[in-house]
Amino acid sequence: MTAPPFDRGLQPERSELAWRRTCLTFGITSIVALRLLPAVFDDARWVVVGVVGVLLSTVLWTLSRRRGRRTSEALRAQGLRARLPGGGLILAVSLGLSVVGAAGMAVVIAAANSRG
Repeated sequence: MTAPPFDRGLQPERSELAWRRTCLTFGITSIVALRLLPAVFDDARWVVVGVVGVLLSTVLWTLSRRRGRRTSEALRAQGLRARLPGGGLILAVSLGLSVVGAAGMAVVIAAANSRG
């Protein structure tokens, strides 16, 4: 039997769903990159970018589920006095996606400069 939620607003559950959407978006974007980058740049080595992205999205999914489960269990057991997981995962995802975005921009700029 499932334990009752900590609060009526289901905040921990909504946070877990937001993490799930983030992981799915990251995974789908990686699959698109897996398909398109080798064709656009005419080089099979670009497959590595998509494969790494899919693997990272899987790791992120696992870590976010574990974090969500720990948060819900702690809140149910100890209420507002619970010691909750830190923000390390959030920081890592933010920094990682910033690096991915900057690298993507660099690839686009380099491709535009080499063609024009």
